[in-house]
Amino acid sequence: MLPEGRSWLSRRSGRVDDWSLDQLVERKDDRRVSVGLPARDEAETVGAIVAVIRDVLVERVGLVDEILVVDSCSVDATAAVAAAAGARVVAQDAVRPDLPAAEGKGEALWKGLIACTGDLVVAVDVDLRDFGPGFVTGLLGPLFDDPGVAFVKGFYHRPLIVGGGVDVDGGGRVSELLARPLINLAWPALAGFVQPLAGEFAARRELLEAIPFLTGYGVELGMLVDVLDRVGLDAMAQVDLGVRVHRHHDLHTLGRMAAQIQLAAAVRLERDGVLVRLPVAPTLVQFHRADTPTADVLDREVVVTDVAVTERPPVRELLAGRPVA
Repeated sequence: MLPEGRSWLSRRSGRVDDWSLDQLVERKDDRRVSVGLPARDEAETVGAIVAVIRDVLVERVGLVDEILVVDSCSVDATAAVAAAAGARVVAQDAVRPDLPAAEGKGEALWKGLIACTGDLVVAVDVDLRDFGPGFVTGLLGPLFDDPGVAFVKGFYHRPLIVGGGVDVDGGGRVSELLARPLINLAWPALAGFVQPLAGEFAARRELLEAIPFLTGYGVELGMLVDVLDRVGLDAMAQVDLGVRVHRHHDLHTLGRMAAQIQLAAAVRLERDGVLVRLPVAPTLVQFHRADTPTADVLDREVVVTDVAVTERPPVRELLAGRPVA
């Protein structure tokens, strides 16, 4: 039994096909909907995603009012491809250039919130393949249905494609090995979220403007915890979006992601008085195979990565003129 009982799962979990396009358009009223797409070196996939949203949700039915791609310091043609497909593109560092620069997915999401104009904001990762409009419409459904819902998280099956084989639910390795055990230990109220690290979410603007954003890979975990603290579990929902097919990272990259997620958890546990962090530098030591006689440890190279993240303040504090460190 989940710590909060199973009633939340039945009341606040849905499927993408619970809402038709016609139903959503009818319930939209005068609310403005923005879709934000944080993108770094995603020229291969961003154009198709923007085109689907533009063709179906903007031009055909008018459900989406704005497609905003935040180019997070790409070195490929991400910005040009996205603009050609019909998105408004902003460079991450060009949004509030008066502020100290930062890097990471969370920074792109935070800058996108500043730059977009929607009353409802939808965020979607842009490394998805076989993207369909349901990745947007499913997230909007609970917000249109119930004024008591302020935040919606996506979930899905995540196949892991390795060589010629497919593990139908082998994706989401960091979620299963790190995030879920952390959540069950420290925030059991969130244990019912199927994909706690999903990059797909939608929320009411006033909620997003009231919470801080971690700049790195810990942004999803931090957001879940902060939303829970801000509005409570009953204002949160999740929707099954089907299947998510995307590129996979190697284990060393996943390790760096996990380190930042662990830091995100530690910051919140320290803030709540549960944990006193040790005064150590936030670095991650990893060992990479090396085929040279000068390798650090036999045939392994020692790689030390700074995994520190910063935290951006709530946007409403920024708009109120409070200084940003």
